[in-house]
Amino acid sequence: MKKLTLTHWILIGTLVGAVVGYLDHNVWLDTDVAEALKPFSAIFIRMIKSIVAPLIFSSLVMGIAGHGDDLKQVGRLAFRSILYFEAVTTVALFVGLGAVHLIKPGVGVALVSAGDDVKQFASTHTTLSGVLEHTVPASIIDAMARNETLQIVFFSALFAMALTQVKGRPKEVMLEVLESLTQVMFKFTGIVMKYAPIGIAAALGVTIGKNGLGVILNLGKLVLTLYGALVVFILAVLVPVALMARINLRKFWHWVREPWLIAFTTASSEAALPLALENMEKYGVPRRIVSFVLPTGYSFNLDGSTLYLAVASIFVAQAAGIDMPFSTQLVMMLTLMLTSKGVAAVPRASLVILSGTLTQFNLPLEGIAVILGVDAFMDMARTSVNLLGNCLASAVMARWEGELREAPLPET
Repeated sequence: MKKLTLTHWILIGTLVGAVVGYLDHNVWLDTDVAEALKPFSAIFIRMIKSIVAPLIFSSLVMGIAGHGDDLKQVGRLAFRSILYFEAVTTVALFVGLGAVHLIKPGVGVALVSAGDDVKQFASTHTTLSGVLEHTVPASIIDAMARNETLQIVFFSALFAMALTQVKGRPKEVMLEVLESLTQVMFKFTGIVMKYAPIGIAAALGVTIGKNGLGVILNLGKLVLTLYGALVVFILAVLVPVALMARINLRKFWHWVREPWLIAFTTASSEAALPLALENMEKYGVPRRIVSFVLPTGYSFNLDGSTLYLAVASIFVAQAAGIDMPFSTQLVMMLTLMLTSKGVAAVPRASLVILSGTLTQFNLPLEGIAVILGVDAFMDMARTSVNLLGNCLASAVMARWEGELREAPLPET
């Protein structure tokens, strides 16, 4: 038992959660085990969320202010990161567009009437000006309380720039406090991760217990289209990018597999962020880079979610029997690319963005009522690819900056 790693325990928790969820949905019909499991899942997510804000703040400020006073480095890293994010997410859109046209999962699907959930998603609108305004916090305490990642990054970057201009003992004291806070939060993360298998088992049990595996069979073509497109994206885009950046795939996967598993099984980017920050630094990405690129990527580099939006939007058009000109589809892809930035903190943000886009292009919202049935399972896939893409982005940026120092694999 002592030889089992966290990865092994997460896999065991995943299997137990899937079995319990299946039995709850198909055998234990008179009980509601899934409802009883909810608190255990919620506890894990809440513990993880309590880590995010202090860890991002302390590590990002330390990363910028603790490694010299050259603010040009910060500007260069930000420019390169945004350039990389835009290039990769654009490719993700077109991979999704190609997959949905090739497999045509929406053909023959019967649309059902839109419920209250769909109408709520449609009432939430995202605009470029709104995203820009949302980036700047009115109160950092409020931003931290709501885990507004992009706002925390913005405040932390400005705080670090101000700290670089402070000289003498005040700067030293602040850096010592932040370094201590960072080390404590990493240990805090380690303690919380010991509970991860239980939280993950509960989360998966709730998902399968509520939706059942039958819903996947009914809309299996859509789910398989997304999963297949994500695999193609990883093999045709992320792997070549890693090879071009001279990244050792075996070493990279060793450090990213545990946060990836957490992202997949919980369908929560926040749940995987603290461990991803810690592991990528162990892998060899400098703190100043990983603490900036990972949180920023959660708003601007959602590879899996972007690909999903391309698949889902054309799926609705196919299900409705609407033949959209390719020029209109290109405009829709551009709209999705712009509106998907900076809204990661919105609950079920992908469905919010999708609803607004469908409304803008006169596509029926009833399509989302169909997607909702399997969205939990698709959310697991797109969230894990978001995490994988952001971890790779931090490694690529470190290589681009000439600062990647890949650690040797630990002895087994």
